[in-house]
Amino acid sequence: MIEIFYKSKGRILSSADMVFLNELGFDDVLWIDLFEPTGEEKRSVEEFLETTLQSRAQAEEIESSSRYSETDTTIFANTNFLIPGPDEYSMETVSFIISEGILVTIRQVPLRTFTDMQRRICMSSKLYPTGYHILVAILESRIDLDADMIELMSKEIAQFSKRVSVGENVNEEFLLDINQLQENTMLVRENVIDKQRMISAILKSDKFPRDVHVKLNVLIKDISSLLNHTNFSFERLEYLQNTVLGLINLDQNKIMKVLTFVSLMFMPPTLISGIFGMNLGLPIFNSKWDFLFVVGIMLVSVLVASIVFKRRKMF
Repeated sequence: MIEIFYKSKGRILSSADMVFLNELGFDDVLWIDLFEPTGEEKRSVEEFLETTLQSRAQAEEIESSSRYSETDTTIFANTNFLIPGPDEYSMETVSFIISEGILVTIRQVPLRTFTDMQRRICMSSKLYPTGYHILVAILESRIDLDADMIELMSKEIAQFSKRVSVGENVNEEFLLDINQLQENTMLVRENVIDKQRMISAILKSDKFPRDVHVKLNVLIKDISSLLNHTNFSFERLEYLQNTVLGLINLDQNKIMKVLTFVSLMFMPPTLISGIFGMNLGLPIFNSKWDFLFVVGIMLVSVLVASIVFKRRKMF
């Protein structure tokens, strides 16, 4: 699917017809958004810009030279966009190509950032005179969404802490939920660092207009604060995880303590029953009261053992 944004009579309009590119010039087109593009759509854009678009495999490479590179006329940049799910987050690589001031984006999944940007660009055409400005606006919107996700995760962490504080039963599922939240926090941090690398590379470029550098510097500061926030969230999760493990260990120790106490309580009766169960002549008169006599000794031994344990605060 292709969406072409172009200038017309002081306004920014859009078209989903790739044939429309043949009627436009470089000065008219601002942004070409390729969503799950077909081979024909990619070839049409390549012929229009007289350049080669990156493949999906090239966009997903992690080397710095693959994440951001420049030629005499074209800028290639790749970055990950975080997609929140019901339980876990996933990363989707998005490619940005700027040639002759025209921005080309290539993505494989629907993204809220692009949907919002498409609406904003048609409403405020004066704010986006070139593809460079559109790229910076997309990064601004994306970083704002990342900040929202970090805030939501902070609220989740606070809820977990509250559950532990009120003495809610913690189990294996609770511990797995904390672990998943740690994984999501690391993904968010990785995603934010990826944006930081891309913006740092843009600031070093002499192709971007000087008026966008102020916004880029502000974005760098925002990213630094987000990284500090993710570090704090991860430390808080580690502390919470250690607390939960400590509570689980305490519960296990209580169980072992009860088992040990029961074992010690029944050691004297076991010894007595073993002695009186031997086929030997014992200094006990043979009468019908023998059984009750042995049981009485057992009960007395249990009572004595329990008194000793309580006085020594062993239970």
